[in-house]
Amino acid sequence: MSRSLAWREPSVLPGFGLSLAATLLWLGLLVVAPLAMMVAATAGLGGFWALALRPLVLSDLTVSVFSALAASAIDAVAGLIVACVLVRYRFPGRRCVAALIDLPFALPTAVAGIALDALNVSHRFIDVVLAPFGITIAYTRAGIVVTLMFVGLPFIVRTLQPVIAELDVEQEEAAETLGASPTASFLMVLLPPLLPALLTGFTLAPARGLGEYGSVIFIAGNTPMVSEILPLLIVTELEQFDIPGAVAIALSMLVASFLLLLGTSLLQEWVRRRHGE
Repeated sequence: MSRSLAWREPSVLPGFGLSLAATLLWLGLLVVAPLAMMVAATAGLGGFWALALRPLVLSDLTVSVFSALAASAIDAVAGLIVACVLVRYRFPGRRCVAALIDLPFALPTAVAGIALDALNVSHRFIDVVLAPFGITIAYTRAGIVVTLMFVGLPFIVRTLQPVIAELDVEQEEAAETLGASPTASFLMVLLPPLLPALLTGFTLAPARGLGEYGSVIFIAGNTPMVSEILPLLIVTELEQFDIPGAVAIALSMLVASFLLLLGTSLLQEWVRRRHGE
């Protein structure tokens, strides 16, 4: 049977038709219907584009997207190191470190924002260290990146950990026996099978960071066209009773997140096929 007709083959598990219908119905009620109502609230696609393409919205979207991507890129490197350490080594306090990784999941975002504000603004610990290099964290875009790094690190680590645990250490040992340097062994043996998981974590972190609000507003400065994020602009629009404007901004965030997830999914598929070859 051709691959195009593979979906007609009977399933091993019974009830596929009913399960698929229930899935589509549930997805339609929880996702499609609310999104359709959001588009209708902006007076259709024409009204949506008119509201979404305002300079302030585009500026805040740029700040949110690039801050989330920058934080995720840094987290990808740090998260890979942390995941390797947690999986490959046994040391006192390992379980405590593993629990700390999940702390951003459990903390309310406002608590994280207050903690980072106290560290960067009230006591200025980080700014004192970075001041000689001309870098300021508090009330700048850099503060947004630092906050999103805190929020996104668990996504990277928890995505990589199970994959690293399943890797065969003997392949790395064989590469070193054949004279490969640690860097070459990492790039040629360890990194390729980790790329799909790394890309998954790299996608989840910015998708989560785009909607971050409570932890960012305490340290971002919130200056329009400079360091204001989209979630804050949504709240501002709602406070001014501009419901269509707030909905249009929310849809802009949704489109950005969807494109990010779709692009990374396609990239993951390309990496898997190339690695399989």
